[in-house]
Order: sequence, then C-alpha cells, then structure tokens
Amino acid sequence: MIGVSDSAAEGDPAPGTGPARKRGRVTGSPIAEWSFPADPGAVRTARTAVRRVLNDWGLNGAADMAVLLVSELVTNSLRHATGPIGVRMVLLSAGELLVEVSDPLPDPPQERTAAPDDEGGRGLQLVACSSRRWGTRRGKSGKTVWFELSVAG
Repeated sequence: MIGVSDSAAEGDPAPGTGPARKRGRVTGSPIAEWSFPADPGAVRTARTAVRRVLNDWGLNGAADMAVLLVSELVTNSLRHATGPIGVRMVLLSAGELLVEVSDPLPDPPQERTAAPDDEGGRGLQLVACSSRRWGTRRGKSGKTVWFELSVAG
C-alpha cells in the first residue's frame, strides 16, 4: 500500500495499489482513486483520469484547475520519489472536492520561491494560491499532499 491510511475523509479507503480504478460511493461520498507507476506517462494518465471522473460527476467547471494541480503534484512525486503514486478524489458534502496525491517518500515537499527564469519551483505555490485549503501529512509508508477546491454552484 502506498500513501497513507489516515485519509482526510475519515473511514474512506487509502489509494489502491492495483491498476487505475474508480470506486463507487463510500460513506455517501463519490470517491475515485488510482495508483500509477512512477514513470513519466503517469502525469498524462492522471490528468485524463481526473478530467474523466469530474466530467462523470458533472463538475466540468472544476476540471481545469483540478487537472492542473494534480499534474503539478504528480510531477513533484515523479521528481522526488520512487514507487507508485496514488491519486484520490472525494466529493465532500459541503460542495468541496478533496484531492490527495500520495507517494512513498516520507519527506514533506518544500515550498520555495522561484526566480523568474527558473524552470521549476512553482508547483506548491500554484497549489497554495489556487486551492481553498491544502496541506501535507505523513502516512505509514510515505506522505500525502492534499488540496480542496470549491465546486459549489
């Protein structure tokens, strides 16, 4: 198992380790979760999966931002960790979308200030500025970076 078992959505399962999969309703909330191998194609596959599920949930208005932020976090995981990358989305009852990206590296990501000509270093700033809330937490076998987006109409 990768990521954490202490999900922010209490009582919900942690990201799976099998091929990408979508789960049905658990405790009344729609949940989708996937596990991707740590290879460059994971970013594109994660973007496609997130967009497809948000479309299925009728949340097209949140798709562009969610896809962008997931892309940044999965890319960070690929750069700094080895092993599978978990992505999990939970539609919370308060009109919020919780998105979690987990990897086996226990070290929390570090925000940094990127110089204008730096090619990287803006991912966490983008998450912080674009999400309603965000954070990190350690799990039994790695860490999870999570964010919430408002999806209320």
